Amino acid sequence: MALFPTWLLIVAATIIVILALVAGYFLHKLSAAQKKQAEQLAELAQAAADQRRRVNDSIQIIARALLDEGIGLTEASIRIRVLLDALQVDQAVRDEFVAFYTLAEKTAHIPILQDWKQLSRKKQFQFELEMAKLETEYRDFALDAAKRMIGRSF
Repeated sequence: MALFPTWLLIVAATIIVILALVAGYFLHKLSAAQKKQAEQLAELAQAAADQRRRVNDSIQIIARALLDEGIGLTEASIRIRVLLDALQVDQAVRDEFVAFYTLAEKTAHIPILQDWKQLSRKKQFQFELEMAKLETEYRDFALDAAKRMIGRSF
């Protein structure tokens, strides 16, 4: 049986060492990339939690302002509905606070901000009467819902 030449064994060993070093290098890069990705995911999760807390705080502020009569029922309903939708609450929460969703939906056709300012005074008055009627109809339900919102996190 013929022995392998020594130089061939040295070349083979050198190739194996080089391949091991290259594999180690890429393994290190992969590990660093995974660590960075995990840190970014943690930062995103923290940012999402912070945003959720801010939205929950906003809901609490609006509910308290509604109970203290510092904000109109229609405006509070629209804002609370938008905030709950931003939190992507489940259907059970939407059902529990249906007064806000219903009032917001029934007043959705009423112009706001700049569009409101462009309306004639007569048209504004008609919309104000419509809002007053709806607010009277849903007031007790909405105030009860606002009371149940206080201290809750969604």
